[in-house]
Amino acid sequence: MDHLFHALADATRRDILRRSVAGELSVSRLADAYPISFAAVQKHVAVLEQAGLVTKERRGREQLVRSDPDAVRRARQALDQLEMGWRRRVDRMADLLAQDLRPNETDPTRGPSR
Repeated sequence: MDHLFHALADATRRDILRRSVAGELSVSRLADAYPISFAAVQKHVAVLEQAGLVTKERRGREQLVRSDPDAVRRARQALDQLEMGWRRRVDRMADLLAQDLRPNETDPTRGPSR
């Protein structure tokens, strides 16, 4: 998961992933889309590849990049699980706050309820 979230933390890598979901692209064509060097784009692609989000295939002189739909699905599932965990925590805090706001007749420190 660390590789996955590291890869997704960068806007350029997210854009490369978005473009590769739309279709297979060469690294040189990807590099044309960014105001950074070809080598920098290669490094971004390598980070995405290491995270399992894209694969590279050499065809002749070109390296073609394509996304891995299963990896993107796994990323979505990981984010969904994190969201569920946080929602449960927030719901639990809301429940505790709601209990704290209700008068408690058996608590002698609160005085008589009205």
